[in-house]
Amino acid sequence: MTKGKATSRKIAIDPITRVEGHGKVTLHLDEQNRVKEARFHIVEFRGFESFVKGHPYWEAPLLVQRLCGICPVSHHLTAGKAIDQIVGIDPETLPETATKIRRLLHYAQVFQSHATHFFYLASPDLLFGTDAPLEKRNIMEVAVANRELALKGIQMRKFGQELIQAIAGKKIHGISVTPGGVHKGLTKAERQFFLDGKAVPSVDTMIKWSLEMVAFLKEYRNKNQVWLDTFAAFPSNHLGLVTADGALELYDGNFRVKDFEGKTIIDQEPDMRYQELFSEATEVWTYLKFPYLKSLGRDKGWSRVGPLARMNVCDHIPSPLAERERQYFKSLTDNKPSNSSMHTHLARMIEVLHCAEQMKVLLEDNTLDKGELVRQGVHRNLGIGVIEAPRGTLIHHYEVDDDGMITKCNLIVSTTHNNEPMNQAVKWVANNVLDGKPEITEALLNQVETAIRTFDPCLSCATHALGQMPLKISLFDADDKLLDERTRD
Repeated sequence: MTKGKATSRKIAIDPITRVEGHGKVTLHLDEQNRVKEARFHIVEFRGFESFVKGHPYWEAPLLVQRLCGICPVSHHLTAGKAIDQIVGIDPETLPETATKIRRLLHYAQVFQSHATHFFYLASPDLLFGTDAPLEKRNIMEVAVANRELALKGIQMRKFGQELIQAIAGKKIHGISVTPGGVHKGLTKAERQFFLDGKAVPSVDTMIKWSLEMVAFLKEYRNKNQVWLDTFAAFPSNHLGLVTADGALELYDGNFRVKDFEGKTIIDQEPDMRYQELFSEATEVWTYLKFPYLKSLGRDKGWSRVGPLARMNVCDHIPSPLAERERQYFKSLTDNKPSNSSMHTHLARMIEVLHCAEQMKVLLEDNTLDKGELVRQGVHRNLGIGVIEAPRGTLIHHYEVDDDGMITKCNLIVSTTHNNEPMNQAVKWVANNVLDGKPEITEALLNQVETAIRTFDPCLSCATHALGQMPLKISLFDADDKLLDERTRD
């Protein structure tokens, strides 16, 4: 390459697969063709927070589901927790039956979402590798190569979706939450549908298959240890919710953050204090914000969220089989936090096992169609709801006027928390695959996708936009002249 004489070219390749939403990556080189900067741009407009304003508070759990068809249950529940507070109900005062129904709905969502990601999106990376041609890296080829794996993945996803439909009326954009409770319980006959295995594989089968998937990943790591342990590995903080005794908590817990070595930075902070704990930075080159801990500042205060972070911050998992596998997971890093992005896949399947165990407990509970379903107290003007969505910590914040109309809405979604970690992952790939090469290779493109995919990003959800656009990677020299560009559209 002659400095200042670089030519630009654009190569159109097949559509991006297995990442939800749109993104763009730019890589900047110095005079020696070394990677100077890597940026993961989100080019969608963030506007849903303004759209919600002016609506009555009770519409929020319904409206925010339309952010995305991937995570509607997560937004429905988180908005519901926030709206509960507006009608004077905190998690500890929500009716017991309503809490159980919401938890069951949440476990079903996490279960099916994780199963979808692992089988449909991530498994081609694991089975075929990043060097495989594009036409090989898809679920249809997985079905050809490993029919049993693919069929179990389809059935696990179906189980979760069927349970969501039983509770909320529809598999996507159903309605269960109402301010201060839920619309209905779950009858014995409805629960038996998932217990006896006559119509869909039973919840016991889901537990069995979840154990098999964890075993599959453990064996895979034994054969591919170096790659899984080192690919897109970088130090970071880890954020998640835990119970008062430090257990993994997906529906209602307190904030805990640990650094990359395991030092606790914050612990047992209630969700209502999120504004005191976190801030959000902006950059001119992306619509996606950068959350960080105020106490550590923008440069050091960012954290990963999601399955990997949750495994790193919790002290135990309150279900026996998943807890056993968590202990194995921790043994991989001598009980210190794992900073290996590819370990997220194992963490994700351990959570699938945990959700299956918890769903069994709740489905066998004979009180799910009994007792109080809705309760209200003294109305307030502020509501904040936080849960652990499949992709990580999700925050909804609403303020209302005395007429109950929403005057403020702030949403910090899981993928927003993971914005800086995804940028770090892209930079890792660029430094290890591109450095010294003045062009974009197919291997680079594949590995950028693989690194981003470990976070299971929901980019439309994070930016509150609709539609699909390509993932574009652009390469610039030291003079900011375009050297190469590839677009999967």
